Amino acid sequence: MVFSKDVLKIDRPAEVRKIVAFIRERVHSWRRKGIVIGLSGGVDSALSTALSVEAVGKDKVLALLLPDRDSSPQSAEFALEQARALGIEALTIDITPVLEAFGTYEKRDAVAKSIYPDFGDGHKLKITLPADILNRDGYNFFTLTTIDPEGGTRTTRLTGDQTQGIVAATNTKHRTRMMAQYYHAEKLNYLVCGATNRCEALQGLFVKYGDGGVDIEPIAHLYKDQVFQLAEHMGVIPEILSRAPCPDTYSAPVTDEEWFFRMPLKTLDLLLYAWENKIEMPEICRVMELEEDQVRRAFRDFASKHQATEHLRHFPPSLL
Repeated sequence: MVFSKDVLKIDRPAEVRKIVAFIRERVHSWRRKGIVIGLSGGVDSALSTALSVEAVGKDKVLALLLPDRDSSPQSAEFALEQARALGIEALTIDITPVLEAFGTYEKRDAVAKSIYPDFGDGHKLKITLPADILNRDGYNFFTLTTIDPEGGTRTTRLTGDQTQGIVAATNTKHRTRMMAQYYHAEKLNYLVCGATNRCEALQGLFVKYGDGGVDIEPIAHLYKDQVFQLAEHMGVIPEILSRAPCPDTYSAPVTDEEWFFRMPLKTLDLLLYAWENKIEMPEICRVMELEEDQVRRAFRDFASKHQATEHLRHFPPSLL
């Protein structure tokens, strides 16, 4: 296997044909009439939506915009523009009331208040992993950053229990969004289409029974660079193509690189490909102009995340 910086280049028209055939076959074999998809304003959901339209037609694709009070207004703006470009119906459902009723914000913010008692109205927060995994060793311990109304920031490392409290509360957003998608899918006899890419699938960057609880995942075999290649080919709007990928679930802005991946996405793609395909270390270092220690740090991170999230990729064990 020849490893190069171009190893992820794909035949775009051929790849579109393959994915479109897959979507059509699933819709037909499951006797569904169309597709529901959550359109977030990011490139992954924009591509999955465009491929769905190509597969079943614009009149059989329903896009749902599912913001909450923490969502960036830009996300909804871009999602609506993408829906208009595709000529599909888009419904906006604000999930804030459901989250407030469950206590999502209260439960999440209670962790911040336990650290900073003055954390309250007007304050924002995010959590991130240590940056620059290639150049320094570091465990996957999360850091909390809070921003006060005047723009002042404070940062502290979280304990495992504190991290789990914030993540558990935040994940209710994903599960609430999926509840809305399945309501409309079952009402219309549609299937629910996901938008998880290969980097996310391999490292567990999805929520079980949330954004991972879908009927089909048409782009889960594509690395992020390949997602961008196909998105450009499919005419995804420039605003989405130029936007830094982000989870858009915390009240303070954070990118996917800061929140989880710990390295630039182009570097991530190639290293993850090399890790998956067991490329020889000297070849990786030569092609990517990295030191062996840097590659090993990345590989340890990949292995750790893959193992820790293994249960997410399997149907629940049973005695069947």
